[in-house]
Amino acid sequence: MPNLPDVVLWSIPAFVLLTVVEMVSCRLHPDEDAAGYEAKDAATSIGMGLGSLAFDFLWKIPIVAVYTALYELTPLRVPVLWWTVPLMLLAQDFFYYWSHRGHHVVRILWACHVVHHSSRKFNFTTALRQPWTSLTVWPFYVPLVAAGVHPAALAFCSSANLVYQFWIHTERIDRMPRWFEFVFNTPSHHRVHHASQGGYLDRNFGGILIVWDRLFGSFVAETVRPVYGLTKNIDTYNPLKVATHEYVAIAKDLKAARDWRERAGRVFRGPGWGPAPAVAPALTARTTEAPATASSPVGESTSA
Repeated sequence: MPNLPDVVLWSIPAFVLLTVVEMVSCRLHPDEDAAGYEAKDAATSIGMGLGSLAFDFLWKIPIVAVYTALYELTPLRVPVLWWTVPLMLLAQDFFYYWSHRGHHVVRILWACHVVHHSSRKFNFTTALRQPWTSLTVWPFYVPLVAAGVHPAALAFCSSANLVYQFWIHTERIDRMPRWFEFVFNTPSHHRVHHASQGGYLDRNFGGILIVWDRLFGSFVAETVRPVYGLTKNIDTYNPLKVATHEYVAIAKDLKAARDWRERAGRVFRGPGWGPAPAVAPALTARTTEAPATASSPVGESTSA
């Protein structure tokens, strides 16, 4: 097994320090247009992050078992060397892009990821607002393990990707140099991703690199100030409700569904999907009602 450091564990002191610095900065130099901090919201985000550590430990047991079995079955091997690790990071970031995009466009996956978007604030504590049901992520990385990447190396790359994304959850940084903005994910790009405006929805899915969004047509630059949160906010600070509210909504929609096609759509189509409303049959030219008059033209709708 490759001997790789736990980058998340080693980064915790930096997370704490940067969060404190950001809080002090917001207090000393407030921006009236920025979302800023709110005590209950920050506490919920931190609580979700701590909870995710416990749940992720449980989910890792079956995931590691599947990855290990697949790794033993494949004849391919990618050695962990100084020059292969950057390539593995690049490949992991590519598959992260598709995982992230999938978790926005498939509702049952969105039920997991929606947790991260449920805050109407955007600061370093928002980065800690992680889901408790991340069991839906692992299938996206199966190609890497099948290609010979050791599960421990994949875990290292995933952790490095997560650590990178911490610093982009802030409004205190406006823009990075143009070349950096073109290649890498930045606070400006990620503010767009967390916005709830129509033109910003489902954009900028990249983890470390923003070039995937540029290549696959999901990039939008920040122009107007984002409004954070969901299109329908949940108005709760209860961690259990934050973690499960979309699953509850899916269950209610399934109960009210009229047929199996609608049930499948409620689970596997987009988060905002709903069946087309029934259309009343149009009046035909032949009618048994009174002939049309000037005040009642033929074809005028009689429905509300």
